[in-house]
Amino acid sequence: MVQCVSAPPSTSRESSVSRGLLQVLKMSGGTRLENANPVIFQRSGERLLTATEEDEDVHDPIDDREIFDLIRSINDPEHPLSLEELNVVEQVRVKVNDAESNVSIEFTPTIPHCSMATLIGLSIKVKLLRSLPDRFKIDVHITPGSHASEDAVNKQLADKERVAAALENSSLLEVVNQCLSTKAN
Repeated sequence: MVQCVSAPPSTSRESSVSRGLLQVLKMSGGTRLENANPVIFQRSGERLLTATEEDEDVHDPIDDREIFDLIRSINDPEHPLSLEELNVVEQVRVKVNDAESNVSIEFTPTIPHCSMATLIGLSIKVKLLRSLPDRFKIDVHITPGSHASEDAVNKQLADKERVAAALENSSLLEVVNQCLSTKAN
């Protein structure tokens, strides 16, 4: 569950996405879950690496499964479950064109009015920005028709300046880092 911290006063650099996400985090405050009983899906098996993939001298293009493996274990901000376990991310919704350096991810919030959708998308984007070479253009967006505010969330996630400003907010960055942290088993 997300532990909310009081946000510092707004600055002119703070984006609307930062203010909006912090407001949602304050309102949720851990008191009420939007989707108290989510459907839990089985995790897919681990990918077996081939000798060619492990050989550093052989060009190995980044593929859909490799990207899916990067994002599948991101923690949901409200539940002690991964995005894969909640079926928020699926390998079939990951598209990679290594030659053109493009990655496109569609994610599906568990409910149509999920107030955490922007935070989830931001967490996916940050994970990929931290993991992939700079040459990649990363597009993270909501699966069409799966969220009431799809256009607004997609617009925020596509705006580089809003994303950068959101990540300058220490409280918001802390929550994103919690989503990206590896769980102790």
